[in-house]
Amino acid sequence: MYCIDDKKYPCTTSLTMKYIGGKWKAVILIHLIRKLRYNELRKELPMVTERTISLQLKELEEDGLIKRTVHTSKPPLKVEYELTEFGTTLIPLLNAISEWGRETAKNNKRIDVVV
Repeated sequence: MYCIDDKKYPCTTSLTMKYIGGKWKAVILIHLIRKLRYNELRKELPMVTERTISLQLKELEEDGLIKRTVHTSKPPLKVEYELTEFGTTLIPLLNAISEWGRETAKNNKRIDVVV
């Protein structure tokens, strides 16, 4: 059993999913393998609402996976996001998930690739 902030996780898989689970966290993390400004990230994820992106970024930052850097003190703010050292430990996992999806899309006749 594993415990973070009084929340229990029965196995290491559930512990991992605490960090990358949900519909958009892994997607956001794979885009942040390279440092991106907030607006660049939004353009990469046009199907995700701005509110959802903001909430997921806050959770990822609280979990120590990403770092938020503000470069200006007055609006419009220039905000960049990047993986922390802890976050970079996920890169092999994120790449494996991405490759699995690529192979599945190629081999599963029910999946249409829309460009």
